[in-house]
Amino acid sequence: MTDKGIDYEVSSGNVFADLGLPHSDELLAKAALAHQITSIASHRHLTQSQTAAILGTTQPKVSDLFAGKLAGFSMERLMRYLNELDRDVRIVVTPKPRSRSKATTSVTTGPAPRTRAASG
Repeated sequence: MTDKGIDYEVSSGNVFADLGLPHSDELLAKAALAHQITSIASHRHLTQSQTAAILGTTQPKVSDLFAGKLAGFSMERLMRYLNELDRDVRIVVTPKPRSRSKATTSVTTGPAPRTRAASG
């Protein structure tokens, strides 16, 4: 308890783990992939129908994706969607540090690749 009488708990960094949900690392990774898809569509000013056409799916599926309803989406499908949006997806496997008891799954986003300006 703080000196103001407000109880709180510091997050682990994974809201799904904090809620005690099984497979919390996978849920967090799926949420991160879905966030990337949503951000790209938003940045491109795409409608849900336009996004669906690019992804090869339906507008209701895109609506679910944008609303964070991810139960019907596998990580593989989300990665394929990112490829359809012209994004490379890299999977890197590394040994877990000894300081951690369990290995984890995570999504890391990198900077956009540099493009050369057209010379003129």
